Amino acid sequence: MPTPRTVAREIVPEPTMEGAGVKLNRLIAGRQIDWLDPFLLLDHFGSDDPADYIKGFPMHPHRGIETVTYLLEGEIDHRDTTGSAGTIRSGGVQWMTAGGGLLHEEMPRKVDGRLEGFQLWVNLPARLKMSKPRYQEFDAGRIPTVRRDDGTLIKVIAGETDGVRGAVGEIAMQPTYLDVQLAPGARFEQPVPNGHAAFAYLYRGAGQFGLDATGAGAEIAAPRLAVLGDGDSFAAVAGPEGARFLLVSGAPTREMIARYGPFVMNTRAELAQAINDLDAGNFVWRER
Repeated sequence: MPTPRTVAREIVPEPTMEGAGVKLNRLIAGRQIDWLDPFLLLDHFGSDDPADYIKGFPMHPHRGIETVTYLLEGEIDHRDTTGSAGTIRSGGVQWMTAGGGLLHEEMPRKVDGRLEGFQLWVNLPARLKMSKPRYQEFDAGRIPTVRRDDGTLIKVIAGETDGVRGAVGEIAMQPTYLDVQLAPGARFEQPVPNGHAAFAYLYRGAGQFGLDATGAGAEIAAPRLAVLGDGDSFAAVAGPEGARFLLVSGAPTREMIARYGPFVMNTRAELAQAINDLDAGNFVWRER
């Protein structure tokens, strides 16, 4: 029999400001939860007022991690020191592996309507921390969507559901990243590998999350992050207004980390080296 993953902890969003002045809500990497191996950070940004986001994230460094930008609405231009450049638009996703080091910027465009989306940071295992940077970028039309008979819509960014594989592949931490939209009263079930870290971030509506063997779960209303206990199956039921949430899981590195801002390494010495490389102008990854 499957072992249900129940809600071990609920996290309340923490309003904060990042970049050059972007207002956002932080779910992971705040006062309540520092990290959830391998997930180092989760931010939810969203506003109808360009003053809340237009200053964006000017050129800044990363090493030792992957950053995942999933945009619900709006447009964000990006470029980096590898020569990559482009625009993420509504419904699109970018999975960037910083590896051994790059500098990049993410600058929102001022457009009619709302800018809203998420940024997730995923740790890299020690063997890949100094690997070659790379991008996987997909517009909305290239992200598979599963439509169930009960009206459930599932955008499959990474991992697999109902036999449909996500757009993003070849990621070391074997992630699942689903954007799930439930009609009122609809039930959702998804296998989650035993031993993987997992969370559900409810950002619209309400429902019962982490149903146990009796069918009971935690009553949660948006916005809340539900950290899930171990098991091999997750289930939720939407409330009367429906629910929309991210379901994310991944294999932990089970390694020590040393972190400072956008650098996440395994030792203090490696962290100091990253800072020294940046100061000396030797930070950007090169063939070694």
